[in-house]
Amino acid sequence: MSLRIMLVDEDDDRSAVLQQALAEAGYRVAARLRNEQNLALAVGEHKPDMVIIDMEAPGRDTLEQMREVSRDNPKPIVLFSNNRDSEYIRQAVQAGVSAYIVDGLSRERILPIVEVAMARFSEFQVLRRELEDTRAQLADRKLVEKAKGLLMKHRGLSEDEAYQSLRKTAMARNQRIADVARTLLALENFL
Repeated sequence: MSLRIMLVDEDDDRSAVLQQALAEAGYRVAARLRNEQNLALAVGEHKPDMVIIDMEAPGRDTLEQMREVSRDNPKPIVLFSNNRDSEYIRQAVQAGVSAYIVDGLSRERILPIVEVAMARFSEFQVLRRELEDTRAQLADRKLVEKAKGLLMKHRGLSEDEAYQSLRKTAMARNQRIADVARTLLALENFL
């Protein structure tokens, strides 16, 4: 199954050349937009595998649209631009751009650019999930620590006894220890 690509280009002639190059590389253009306005909405509607934006001078609105896509419906984004400003490039990468290409597009470069952007996006998504998992584990650990402290204070248990009490309750209820800790902390005012 070939990649479905959303193409954003205000220049119809350039867009047609790019679409032809993508088709020759085995990709399918899922949608073609003339500008980045409502990009996030269009991505939600057409569900492309990748977004390619070809703009001579993308502005702040483009960055905002890319941020919205990255936040709500992450996709690899390739941006072709004539803007060489390093600060703009940094902001574009922060907004979710997987590949920022300054030297323009040629037919022979499209395949490696798309493949690198897909690989980079996949790697970033793995890192993002790992970060979210780590944050969730840290938050769970904080809950357990607070719940242990509560049990130690109100029942006079040692730290290990408090942990074993949470663990035993979690096993009996077939819940995670963090969920038992969350319930206990929610009931703290009744102790």
